[in-house]
Amino acid sequence: MLRQGYHKSFSELFTLIQKWNALREAAGPGSAIWQQKSLEEQPDKLDQLYHFLTRAEAAQRAGHYEEVYDNQLNLACCFNDPEDKWLRNYFYEQCFNTAQLVKIDGEKRKAQAHANMGLINEEQGHVMKAAEHYEAFYQLTEGLTWKDETGHTYNSLACEHLWRIYTLLADKMLENKEHQQAIKTLIKALKMAKEGGDKKMEGEAEYCLSLAYHFAGEQETALSVLNTSVKIFTELCDSAGLGRAYAAITKILASQRKADETIKYLEEFMKTAEDAHLSQGLVDACVLLGNFYNEKGNYNKAFEYFSQASEAARTSNNLALVDETKTYCGIAKAHKLMVAFNSHIEAEDPISLKYLLAWKENGSDMCADPLTVELDTETSASKPL
Repeated sequence: MLRQGYHKSFSELFTLIQKWNALREAAGPGSAIWQQKSLEEQPDKLDQLYHFLTRAEAAQRAGHYEEVYDNQLNLACCFNDPEDKWLRNYFYEQCFNTAQLVKIDGEKRKAQAHANMGLINEEQGHVMKAAEHYEAFYQLTEGLTWKDETGHTYNSLACEHLWRIYTLLADKMLENKEHQQAIKTLIKALKMAKEGGDKKMEGEAEYCLSLAYHFAGEQETALSVLNTSVKIFTELCDSAGLGRAYAAITKILASQRKADETIKYLEEFMKTAEDAHLSQGLVDACVLLGNFYNEKGNYNKAFEYFSQASEAARTSNNLALVDETKTYCGIAKAHKLMVAFNSHIEAEDPISLKYLLAWKENGSDMCADPLTVELDTETSASKPL
């Protein structure tokens, strides 16, 4: 580098080597970075750094800042492995600084740089700073048709980033009981989801907004927004989304003691899942119905729905789900048995005692008729050996 006159590139490379050594020392023995080779011992990375740093320096001398940016971006893309993130982030920051000097691309590179800085800040937990960069990305791409290598427009990506970051901000607000501020932020997230044109994202945004209304005590508004999310998830045949939305509806209606409406919604969920052949959705619907009846003390009905859930789980070939639904069935059976057991305990008469003794001896799920049990015992005892 020095022989060819690239003093700036050499200085930058030397600074990066020093930075890596400082990071390693700060992490200390036993850390992941301590086990890694230093930059000087990794010729492939040195070759990439030499190639793009010198090209960037040559472009800078010629005043071609768009080429400087492109070479710095290439370097950032070279270091995507987890252990190299510090290098990636360094070059994204360099890209951001260089993008401010580019004048001939309609601010396309500046938009890219804001998107990448947003991702860095989001990864590092600086949510507010990330939001600022994503908002700048959105403003710079609004109404334009720029696309990335996957064919997505920059503006749709900006909408997706803002939907995600606004949702994260709202989560923090809800944790701090700032319900109205969270609602305003989630309304912005919903706007971004709609503009982005992704129905899955829109359904999730509606669902999150409904929860904020629920936590704020605005139950009717929450139900209205949840109904919208249910329509979107139904169109998408999204079992997971439907399960979460109907579970939230059930919780709200149960808090309002609207049992009939709860059953109506859950039966609607069950029918939707059956019609769309959504095995996971059918399991979720049956479990929700089973839990509802279980809490109401109707254990026969609860066992019926848990059994249907178990059957649906078996058709999905999901062993973990099968085991889960078996547990629900066991709980309902135990509750059914407890009702009969308690009734005999409370009766405190000889016949009830015989029922309990017979049940204990034959080990069946339900208390048997003691007369039948005695007859069976006598018959078996009279049989010749």
